[in-house]
Amino acid sequence: MIATPPYRVLFPLRVAKSRIAGLGAYAQGVIPARRKIGDLGGVIITMKQARALIRNKKVINLVELDNDLALNASANPNDIRFINHSCAPNTYMRVLKNRVEFYSLRRIRKGEELSCNYGETHHEGTLPCRCGAANCRGFI
Repeated sequence: MIATPPYRVLFPLRVAKSRIAGLGAYAQGVIPARRKIGDLGGVIITMKQARALIRNKKVINLVELDNDLALNASANPNDIRFINHSCAPNTYMRVLKNRVEFYSLRRIRKGEELSCNYGETHHEGTLPCRCGAANCRGFI
């Protein structure tokens, strides 16, 4: 494992049952449009370690950083890891060298579930999407 910078959540979130999948992250107050929500907590691991985790777990919070490293958000987590996938998201993810940041795409209402389009995943289109959006592509 590689030492990681401090990961902060800049707007208070509440974790509760999600209509999308499992648990979700909900805004405890209004989040203005185009604002940084925070950094995804976790531990930086090698892609070799990440591939081993993917094989052995059904649910994993993992973001590939580059060809050699990934952020394992299942270890040393924060509430941002509960942002579920949606084909009509209200946040977006920005992947940097050693961190993953989340920003609001639009004004997010108090009590609204935060969601992000994950883009390409290790599921390679085999995991059904349950976001319920009108433009849902049907898989993650």
